[in-house]
Amino acid sequence: MDSADVYRVSRDGALLGFAQVRNVKGKDQPITYLVAMDSADALRDVDILVYREPYGGEVAYEPWRKQFRGKTTGAPLQVGKDIRNVSGATISVNAVTRGVRLALAQLAAWHAEGRLR
Repeated sequence: MDSADVYRVSRDGALLGFAQVRNVKGKDQPITYLVAMDSADALRDVDILVYREPYGGEVAYEPWRKQFRGKTTGAPLQVGKDIRNVSGATISVNAVTRGVRLALAQLAAWHAEGRLR
C-alpha cells in the first residue's frame, strides 16, 4: 500500500467505507475503475471511470456492475460462477472481475491490519 491512494468515505464523522481507483488491462488498453467498500468490508459499488477499448463497453453498464454489490472476500467473484459474462465483452468482463476481486481482497486485508481507519 506504499503508493496506493485509498479514500476514506465518511458522513458527519462516521466511517462509511473506503474507495480506490485502479486500472486493469483490457484487450489492448487500460480500464480505469473505482471500487468502493463499506465499513464491514463488503463491496458497495464498482464504477468504470474510463473505458478505452472500441468493444466491450457493456462492463460500464449498471445492470452488469450492480452484481458486485454486497459481495465480500468470501464470494468467488469469478465469471461463470457469481459474475455474468457479457457476449462481446469477455476480455473486459474477466479483467474487471479479476481487478475487483484483487482490490477487495487488498482493501479488506489493509482494513483488518488497521492500515485503513
